[in-house]
Amino acid sequence: MDVKIDPVTEEEKARWPKEVIVPLPDPFVDARGAIQPLVDEDMKSCVLISSKKGTVRANHYHKTDWHYCYVLAGRIEYYHRPTGSDAAPEKVMVESGQMFFTPPMVDHSMVFPEDAVFITWGRNSRLQEVYEADVVRIDPIEPS
Repeated sequence: MDVKIDPVTEEEKARWPKEVIVPLPDPFVDARGAIQPLVDEDMKSCVLISSKKGTVRANHYHKTDWHYCYVLAGRIEYYHRPTGSDAAPEKVMVESGQMFFTPPMVDHSMVFPEDAVFITWGRNSRLQEVYEADVVRIDPIEPS
């Protein structure tokens, strides 16, 4: 099967967040409650992920895919560095109610110090054949 993945454009790159933690706009609040805007981008996937305390996810990078992750419950130790770098990765602690962003060509890993649930929105389809065509697995980058 021939998998089609759109190339990343300079216009797209210009819209990406500049920091790992994505500041959220103020919610719309009225007598009924609140609406919190999260992501307003063209995307092809949204998944809900649960992770058990002590587990690790990722240890990979994506050639073209990016993802926004919003933590619903728990915390995530997020490690990242530019792909190809031998530098120690930067650690960012992401708390419940925070959003973080991973662009393409960034090695990343997630460690779960407690049970966690998060939503991930991605640029590319999450169909397995599309995902596998874009992901590159790497040796673990988080401290053991």
